[in-house]
Amino acid sequence: MKKPIYLDYAATTPVDPDVAQAMCGCLTMDGVFANPASRSHIYGWQAEEQVETARGEVADLLSCDSREVVWTSGATESNNLALKGVFEKAGYRGHLITSLAEHKAVIDPAKWLAEKGVEVTWLQPDASGLVALEQVKAALRPDTRLVSLMHVNNETGSVTPVAEIGEFCREVSEGRPHEVLFHVDAAQSVGKLPVDVNQLQVDLLSLSAHKFYGPKGVGALYVRRKIQPLLAPIMHGGGHERGMRSGTLPTHQLVGMGAAARLSRERLTDEMPRIALLRDQLWAGIADLPGVRRNGSADLVSPIHLNVCFSGLDGEALQLSLRELAVSSGSACTSASIEPSYVLKAMGLSDADAHSSIRFSLGRFTSRDDVEMAVVHIRNVVLQLQSG
Repeated sequence: MKKPIYLDYAATTPVDPDVAQAMCGCLTMDGVFANPASRSHIYGWQAEEQVETARGEVADLLSCDSREVVWTSGATESNNLALKGVFEKAGYRGHLITSLAEHKAVIDPAKWLAEKGVEVTWLQPDASGLVALEQVKAALRPDTRLVSLMHVNNETGSVTPVAEIGEFCREVSEGRPHEVLFHVDAAQSVGKLPVDVNQLQVDLLSLSAHKFYGPKGVGALYVRRKIQPLLAPIMHGGGHERGMRSGTLPTHQLVGMGAAARLSRERLTDEMPRIALLRDQLWAGIADLPGVRRNGSADLVSPIHLNVCFSGLDGEALQLSLRELAVSSGSACTSASIEPSYVLKAMGLSDADAHSSIRFSLGRFTSRDDVEMAVVHIRNVVLQLQSG
């Protein structure tokens, strides 16, 4: 059976063949398979060397010091460590600023913190899905400890003005008894946009390997060296990662993440413009269909995302009819839900229009032929559903 064209790169990416090859060298007896924490023999030394090389590759991708990269199981754990770690260290006192358009991996920890006594301000995105610096300024309070906003929205691809917000947080921190820390969920931007933590002026930044052609189940949290004492661990049992995250390190996964980071850094300049052109070609091919409009910003958007509302059509029927394409209606974490996208609703879309929206996301292995075939298929399906 012919497989559908994969246009769900925002949900996950296939492991790059070069990454898979690097990982295979860290699994069996004749490879570098050992526990990196085993420092009494050569097997452990070799594993530790590979893990630290990978940490350096991730640090190079983020333009930071390798000692600021803390390994985790993925962006979900990184987000939890950032939010819970900051407020546990502060005795669950203070104020958190975040938005209604965040990933559930930020929203749910924020709600959990609220139950612990942390006061949370939920910013409303505009019709393009963007949160502005002015909203952060208006929400700031004397007891604000953390601002947590995603760099690129996972559903619409809208790009938050992170550098402006980071600069503001640094400025207002001067003279305060405690800093206003800035956390960014960058799961959808690392490997797709240039991410320099110093230029963005962030204190904490989450990423997942599987979003940029690395393996699932591994990620990292960037923690600026100066603020590391302000972060409490949420996992205990061995004091790994300089006390910030305990657990035996998965050598093969970390080597894979390091290889994926290196490839992303080397290919970013050429790869992303190519993908953006294909994304624009896809949109140009369907934009004239009746009732079709684009959700989110057309300018401040990641190169891989295209979120489209097919107004008037039943979203479930539309997705089932697009059987030649692998697409989604939103976040993979909520794709089993029958509820309309909370992100699109926060942007002002009606329940019906949110239900009628599809996220297309392109990537490294998307070809021009894929896009041309997708356009024909989408047009045929939409016109058939509209006439039926």
